[in-house]
Amino acid sequence: MATPDFIRTLRASAGNQLLWLPGVTALVFDDEGRVLLGRRSDTGRWALIGGIPDPGEQPAACAVREVHEETAVQCVAERVVLVQALEPVRYDNGDVCQYMDITFSCRAVGGEARVNDDESLDVGWFSLDALPPDLCEFALFRIKQAMSDTATWFDPTV
Repeated sequence: MATPDFIRTLRASAGNQLLWLPGVTALVFDDEGRVLLGRRSDTGRWALIGGIPDPGEQPAACAVREVHEETAVQCVAERVVLVQALEPVRYDNGDVCQYMDITFSCRAVGGEARVNDDESLDVGWFSLDALPPDLCEFALFRIKQAMSDTATWFDPTV
């Protein structure tokens, strides 16, 4: 996965220590109710589309940008599905990050789904009753929340 330039700059002075970063996840649905997934090049597993906002970039704009960059699909962000602080992640190079994920439900409005960068091995639309068996709990929970039509989910524990 490509590391944004602003994070490279931070890492030059912060080293491998924990960075607290924003992140977005996009649940993109087409007119048939299928969800857009990408098979990640780093893990080989199917996953939702997501990324890190550039400094000053609005989270919804980031979700739309990431979807287009990774899949060539054009979408519109329609609502915030959940906001969640994720567990810290340690990367192979020793860097540690913790993300505040904002997940958006999006509607596809154009483009043909295809691999559009080096972050994905494959891209495809999946009906909700035929999701890939290796789809992680992170994605399954977000899909469930998007389909529930309830208020934005957050962890109510204090």
